[in-house]
Amino acid sequence: MDDQYGFATRAIHAGQEPDPQTGAVAVPVYQTSTFAQTEVGRHRGYEYARSGNPTRDALETALASLEGAAHGFAFASGLAAGDAVVRTLAPGDHVLIADDVYGGTYRQFAQVHGPWGLAFDPVDLGDLDAVAAAWRDETRMLWIESPTNPLLTVFDIASLSALAHDRGAVVVVDNTFATPYLQQPLALGADVVVHSTTKYLGGHSDVVGGAVLLDDDALAQRIGFLQNAVGGVPGPWDVWLTLRGVKTLPVRMRAHCAGARAVVSALLEHPAVIGVLYPGLPDHPGHAAAARQMRDFGGMVSFRTADAEAAVKACARFKVFTLAESLGGVESLVEHPGRMTHLSTADSPVAVPDDLVRLSVGIEDPEDLVADLNQALG
Repeated sequence: MDDQYGFATRAIHAGQEPDPQTGAVAVPVYQTSTFAQTEVGRHRGYEYARSGNPTRDALETALASLEGAAHGFAFASGLAAGDAVVRTLAPGDHVLIADDVYGGTYRQFAQVHGPWGLAFDPVDLGDLDAVAAAWRDETRMLWIESPTNPLLTVFDIASLSALAHDRGAVVVVDNTFATPYLQQPLALGADVVVHSTTKYLGGHSDVVGGAVLLDDDALAQRIGFLQNAVGGVPGPWDVWLTLRGVKTLPVRMRAHCAGARAVVSALLEHPAVIGVLYPGLPDHPGHAAAARQMRDFGGMVSFRTADAEAAVKACARFKVFTLAESLGGVESLVEHPGRMTHLSTADSPVAVPDDLVRLSVGIEDPEDLVADLNQALG
């Protein structure tokens, strides 16, 4: 399905035509490890499920359509997807990453790719002069996350892409928080988009996955090789669950954004809150960039309390918000990043404040979320 159709139409139909053999409207789950061949060395397009599966093809086609990409690759997790992208580099190459990048991404660079021989530096991607100053002759990749997790920093993807391309580097954007419904990095100049499809794309907290979307044919060939050779692929049932989630992404994202606005309004008025991090606020440092490159400001909200003790106690008192890691599901979640998702990076340059609370605003009735917030904060 080409891009003459709207986003919601493509979310439901791209790569998901009725099964030609049976007429099934839902894409079948091809729960098989191998495929019969017509004769030795000849097959019908599939030979072994690690190398390709029709259910996985449907998801890859759908995600590529939504990101405006020529190529899509599904992986077993968001970190597996990111790992494949970084493995297109070589020992001795250098990467610049955001100085508040997701903790799991930082851990991968520091403890997996660093010992392998890859150099990297965290830098404030909101300061183009700082990016230019940190650049090396061997810098081959700029890794952007926008908005970031959990500080919700927003970076100017177009300006950063122009700077990196002038220096011959590849630009990667982790678009997990924004989703392709709110932001399309390839249209802003990026080369590669990475997702944890576990989050908003799956949308129901019932499946783990990742994806890589891009246009460049040569780089896509390399990603495809790594997908097969390393084998970090999702199973067909996981793919099917993600594909089902993708169908409702537009309506869910509108509800997430509306709920987040209600929660932010309540946080701004609460005396226990000393700061609210949300790109939709006019005084947010990245608000102008977010308004330029995003359709709306997302369903993620972080806020700061008096101290770490107040943050931890508040997290324990929520009733509608569930105390849990992850994000992007239909149910609202709350967490203390410093002691949960980002604990492994507590001593790194990407450490988060210990008084920070992160909310993933679900699609419940906003008034119930606000009431829960108020009782939890006392």
